[in-house]
Amino acid sequence: MKKVLLIVLYCAFSNLLFGQTAGKCYLFTEGWKFYKGDAGSQAQTTAFDDSGWRLVSLPHDWSIEGPFSEQWASGTGYLPGGIGWYRKMFQGGAFPSSGKTLIYFDGVYKNSEVWINGHLLGKRPNGFIPFYYDLTAYLKKGNNTLAVKVDHTQFADSRFYTGSGIYRNVYLITKTPVYMPVWGVKFTTPVVNVSRSAANVDVLVNNSLNEKAAVTLQATLRYKNATVASSKQNVLILARGSTSSHLSIVVNDVKLWSDSNPNLYDLQVAVIKNGKKVDEYSQKVGFRSLKFDADKGFLLNGKNTKLKGVCIHHDAGALGAAVPKDVWARRLKLLKAAGCNAIRMSHYPHQVYMYDLCDEMGFLVMDEAFDEWEVGKNKWIAGWNVGKPGKDGYHEAFTAWARRDVKDMVLRTQNHPSIIMWSIGNEIDYPNDPYSAEVLNTGRNPQIYGKGYLPDHPPASRLGELSEMLVKAVKEVDTTRAVTAALAGVVMSNTTTYPQNLDIVGYNYQEYRYAGDHKSYPKRIIYGSENGKTADAWTAVDTSTNVFGQFLWTGYDFIGEARKWPVRSSGAGLLDLAGFPKADFYARKSLWSADPVIYLTASKATNGNEDRSQRTLKPSWNWERGDKIRVNCISNVESAALFLNGKSLGSKERIASSGQGTFWMVDYEPGELMVKGVKDGKSVSFTLKTTSATAQIKATADKKILRYAQKELAHIEIQLTDKDGNPVYEADNELSIRVEGPAKLLGLESGDLASHESYQANRRKAYHGKLLAYIQSQKSPGVIKVSVSSAGLAPAMVTLKSQ
Repeated sequence: MKKVLLIVLYCAFSNLLFGQTAGKCYLFTEGWKFYKGDAGSQAQTTAFDDSGWRLVSLPHDWSIEGPFSEQWASGTGYLPGGIGWYRKMFQGGAFPSSGKTLIYFDGVYKNSEVWINGHLLGKRPNGFIPFYYDLTAYLKKGNNTLAVKVDHTQFADSRFYTGSGIYRNVYLITKTPVYMPVWGVKFTTPVVNVSRSAANVDVLVNNSLNEKAAVTLQATLRYKNATVASSKQNVLILARGSTSSHLSIVVNDVKLWSDSNPNLYDLQVAVIKNGKKVDEYSQKVGFRSLKFDADKGFLLNGKNTKLKGVCIHHDAGALGAAVPKDVWARRLKLLKAAGCNAIRMSHYPHQVYMYDLCDEMGFLVMDEAFDEWEVGKNKWIAGWNVGKPGKDGYHEAFTAWARRDVKDMVLRTQNHPSIIMWSIGNEIDYPNDPYSAEVLNTGRNPQIYGKGYLPDHPPASRLGELSEMLVKAVKEVDTTRAVTAALAGVVMSNTTTYPQNLDIVGYNYQEYRYAGDHKSYPKRIIYGSENGKTADAWTAVDTSTNVFGQFLWTGYDFIGEARKWPVRSSGAGLLDLAGFPKADFYARKSLWSADPVIYLTASKATNGNEDRSQRTLKPSWNWERGDKIRVNCISNVESAALFLNGKSLGSKERIASSGQGTFWMVDYEPGELMVKGVKDGKSVSFTLKTTSATAQIKATADKKILRYAQKELAHIEIQLTDKDGNPVYEADNELSIRVEGPAKLLGLESGDLASHESYQANRRKAYHGKLLAYIQSQKSPGVIKVSVSSAGLAPAMVTLKSQ
């Protein structure tokens, strides 16, 4: 056992790591060998020589290692795909000789094939769905060899960055002969009330013995380490059989889960045989009621609630798709600060820890299965909507795998209180991409591809047939949540049964249809499943009694869905690739948050016309004397007063029609530009200062102590300043990072959408004066020193502690 524990880390509460399972769990991420390319027909065998392969830790994304190249696809960020092989040797003697041993993958992109000791366990085309295999029959007492082949040769198979490889965690699970299978516990709350609530715990138990087994099932709910309710049931399981049991629990004085008060209980389920606990399951759960109404919108715990949501992709710039939990914890915290309370997991199931974080932090989640169904969408290669698209993608596996994939998505995360709806698809009805209908010759079709009806395309009627199948598959697993989809072509879908097959209907960028469709389809429950950032798009929700929310595109910039080379990432986010807030962040906070918000950007006017493009709006007061500058004020204050070098330039009321502030035309002079305002009696101000040359490096860490057993990560924000400590927005110095002690640099991110610098390097140019370093602890205690340097500047030092 000591030998195997050097290889794997035992996790006492396995479900906290990757969703619900039971038994003992080993984080199986160290000691893997990797080869980029096709290693041949014998690479899965135990005798294969992998001594020349590279040693890697999982999660691992080989695409982010680059290099960026125009030969690849804009849709996936101009990064390579290809074939990759992984192998891991481990000792089998430490694991139980009876019972079960399973290998669990949270996600492998894509077309994975898994072998144990040369035996093929199975294949999984979908790169976002978790899966597991039973190793028991093929394990040996000595060395065992696990081999995984990943085939991402269709590099232009997506409209966004996917990553390549075993880019999420892997676990080894051991179970006794009588056990709860993976995803074998279901928690539901049929009655939710503050004074008294009821919960059901449905438990599946398998018996692999050749004789019947008498066991006791016990379900316990705890709140803040105190037991609040429990239930027991005696069960007799036939030899080589299984049984499903139903336990009921009643809880008094319930602490409800909501977006503002995400109260969580600890659910523990035990299988007891002959007085001994032989299997155990644990997960955090919550009590909340969900109701969607065509006229009243969404009610959470009986309270009308508006979804202030954002769409997100799973990557994080420099880290690609292999993103540690700490990174998304920081990202979600920033979104919460903007007033966001809902997350759309676009357009696939995300890392399992994302749902844990949303449970803990109070985000309402729309989980999503697919971006395409049976026919491929356009995958742009030379730039978004440029040239000839490719058609590779998941649709090739849809017919054989769709039902299983969508059901596994639900099974994995169904006990998370944060999830309020399941989406079966995103923009499957994008007009003419691929489905078409004669109605496209009329009406308003904002996202149409091509001109009017295209009779050679598949008929829109298939949308109704396929959605019916997928909705049924979801409801075979879970009937406690609404099933939805994000519709891009409502005009076309309204001619089919697609919308009526859904419990609630998402509209992408079609706010203008809300009122008319509510009148035409009075029983339809409508919300914005994907929306632009204009104030008007939010007003369409905020002033409506029936439209209950929106999901902005997007919360964060992401790799892929790029324009022409050299741009290789999307700039659609409220925050950039590094998680630094953009002007849109403050604009959104001014609409969503009750806190007072005030923020300035400036742009140069040319020939009397202000340049208001996103490229030129910047929080900087460095211009040329004589320039006419448009000063843009984002705020939610009643009125704002602007001062230049202490001189008042007047006060202005917030422009109601814009919903986000006002502006002044100012003759530039260097110095200090300050805006002040008051909201609900609270004063708020923001200042821009003219800066001199870059003179200093400022580096700050979001945490100083890292737990190495969890491989915790610190974010070090690096800011270039002038001699007075003022941020220099225009600074683009190259910065180098050196790490001493038990930690490593995972990556550097500047937020520059067009940078082709290697993400594997320890140096990178600052962008808008900033850079972010990811520092991860490694296996042992000690002092960690991080040095940040640049030519001609004194280095900055950050000291961390690993314990």
